[in-house]
Amino acid sequence: MDSRKAVVVKNHDAQNAFKFFLCNPVEAIVQHGNSSENAGNNAEQTNKAKFFKEIEHLLINSEEVYITGPGNIQEEFKHYLHDTAQFKNLNITLDTAQQMSDEEVLETVKCHFNA
Repeated sequence: MDSRKAVVVKNHDAQNAFKFFLCNPVEAIVQHGNSSENAGNNAEQTNKAKFFKEIEHLLINSEEVYITGPGNIQEEFKHYLHDTAQFKNLNITLDTAQQMSDEEVLETVKCHFNA
């Protein structure tokens, strides 16, 4: 996860609770050319909230979440989840990593969960 893209790996859906698989990446909206710094900041916060909400939707029914990537967006997302009633008791592990391909993310998650 970084501020522009989140690659979500799950091991559960309606039929399957064993095999890890990649979901479609969630892309953040990046807005350019705002009329003022305040308008730009408001747009950035709104877009980040939408980005987090899209990722949150993919985490429904999760018991444990592992978040990795560059920067500090993981910490912000962890706080966002814990401030949401449905996820306030979710076990979240944070890690830092350089940019990875989708397949590298999949392998990192499998390794983390010893799968």
